[in-house]
Parts: sequence; C-alpha cells; structure tokens
Amino acid sequence: MTENDFLPGAYQEFPLSGKVTWRAPSNIALVKYWGKKPIQIPANPSVSFTLDTCATTTSVTFAKKEGNTDFSFDLLFEGKPKEDFKPKILTFFERILPYLPFLKAYHFDIDTSNSFPHSSGIASSASGMAALSLCLMDIEKQLDPTMDSVTFNRKASHLARLGSGSACRSIDGSLVEWGMHRNVPQSSDLYGTEYPFTVDSVFKSYQDTILLVHKGEKQVSSTVGHQLMKGHPYAENRFQQAIQNLDRLKPILASGDLDGFIQLVESEALTLHAMMMTSMPYFILMKPDTLEIINKIWRYRQETKVPVCFTLDAGANVHMLYPKNFKDNVQRFMDDALVMHCENGQYIQDRVGKGAVKIND
Repeated sequence: MTENDFLPGAYQEFPLSGKVTWRAPSNIALVKYWGKKPIQIPANPSVSFTLDTCATTTSVTFAKKEGNTDFSFDLLFEGKPKEDFKPKILTFFERILPYLPFLKAYHFDIDTSNSFPHSSGIASSASGMAALSLCLMDIEKQLDPTMDSVTFNRKASHLARLGSGSACRSIDGSLVEWGMHRNVPQSSDLYGTEYPFTVDSVFKSYQDTILLVHKGEKQVSSTVGHQLMKGHPYAENRFQQAIQNLDRLKPILASGDLDGFIQLVESEALTLHAMMMTSMPYFILMKPDTLEIINKIWRYRQETKVPVCFTLDAGANVHMLYPKNFKDNVQRFMDDALVMHCENGQYIQDRVGKGAVKIND
C-alpha cells in the first residue's frame, strides 16, 4: 500500500457526536530502529515484541462544531489537564489531516492514561500515539463503514507512525516488523505489519521484566537520538547490520533457538548504546546499576543455564527477556540479586501481548 491508498474517499453522513475508547500496548524492539528520514521513515527495518501490561488507554469524545478552519481539542492526562502535551498533538493533527480531513469538523475531548506510572521511565509515546490513532480511525470507520479490518489496522499504524515512529508497532501483536526489507513480504516503511514467518511457541509467551533503573525523563529524547545518526561515522554499517540481523532472526524464531536469540538481542541492545556513545555530541545513557544488572544476568545465565537475556531502549532501564517456564527461577534471581539496582526497588512484570483492543464503554 502507498500513502495515496490512505487518502479517504467521500464520507457518508457525519455523526453529530460520539465517544470511542482504545487500549494500545507499548513494545520493545529486538532489532532496533535508530535513525530516520523525513517524515518518520525508518533508516533501517526493525522488529519488536508487542507488550501486554504496559499500555495506554485513550478515550476520544467528539462533537460536531461550527466552522472547519481550525483544530479544536482539549486533553486530559490521568484525569488532569496537560497543556505541555498539546503542541505534540497539534503537530500530529497537522501531519495526519490529509488522511483524516474530518479532524477540523469536530471538537475532541481526549482523555488518556497509562497502566504504568508516567515517571517510571517507560516510553509512553508509542502506546499513546497508537491508542489515539485507533480512536481516530474508529471515528473514520463510522464515516466509512465499508472499510475492511486490514485497511483499518494499516492506516492506524501509518497514522501512529506520524506521531511517534515506534508507535506503528503497537497496533498488532505479538511480533511486528516495520521498515522495507526485501526478504520480508509486504514490509513497508509506512506502517508496521505482523511478522509473516513461522514463530516457535516458546516466543509467543515470552516474559519481559522491566527493571526501572532510572525513572523520569530520559537524558536524550528519542527525536534527538535519531538525529545524531545523520553524519554518524558508523551509521551505514549499523543500518546494514540491522538488515542482516532481521535475516538471521528468521531461523532463530522458527526453530526456538534460544542461544541464537540471546546473542542477537543482546548484541542489538549494546549496538544501540554504542551508536550513542560514538555520536557527536556523545552520550552514555546507561547508569552504573544498568551495567551491574547486565553483568549479573551474564553470570547467572552462565552458572544456571537459565536462558534469560536483556535488551535496552534508549535509556538506563533494562528489559529482561525469558521463556515463561523459567518465570519462577527468574523471579528468585530478581528478588535475590537485581531488585537492589532498581530505583525504589521498582520493576514491572510484563509479557508478549496480542496487540491493541477496543474498549466498549
């Protein structure tokens, strides 16, 4: 599908008012996307686990208004006005207006909340933009009841991408690929698609314990981080590495090769941070406790043969990934050796999920 396929035809009768609610999960990339082209096009393909517990629930109440020259919306976050979120929403509306021309015909009351504390250091832009995009698509579905589910999800992913790149991977589940790759059928830079290849059952119930090493705002925003890839001396090699790792991941996921999975996922995480440490300006996003956790995971895995590994986003927190049947072992390891490295002893138990869901009020 191309961008033109997401331009709507003539709408049917506009409803006077209504309300829609969607819950969209966060995601954690296995092969990382780092670096982008205008507008929100990834410099390399990526693939992620869709999570389950970490999610955003968004309700959009809409009412027909007089005139259609300006956007009109109010925003509540966790039940309170959040004025500093509004510029990002306005930019998002401006970007998606060609695809949703009804946006100026309504006033919107947007009420959004996260299942995880806002200050936890868990990125909420992916789940937040995905949930909002699904709400807006739900409204468009009322204006165009003939829309099929494939078009609905792909357009929702396309819109979410224009708000936050990784948000396009928070529509479907449980594995989502984003970015053109010659060996991945129907892959696209414009939206995420469900991973099209065989996946062993062990990965369909994978667990993700998120260790909150550093809560609060990241040292470097993702937007700034992506920009640092422009002119980076190792950027082109990194983009090729990601493409090759997606090819390497195919037989790993198909066969349930846990050793291969561990090696690839940890290498991807460390490469992301290596790119930030070798950019200009340069940043070290890990904290001392991040390194302590990584070393303890390596030691524990070597001593016990429990196939637990880590991945990282662009921050200090650690995502600890492992098969479901080792959950009790990992919990004991957490309690004995890792919780001391978490800020206020906090961590989040999550797992691979099945994608966004509509909430019927």
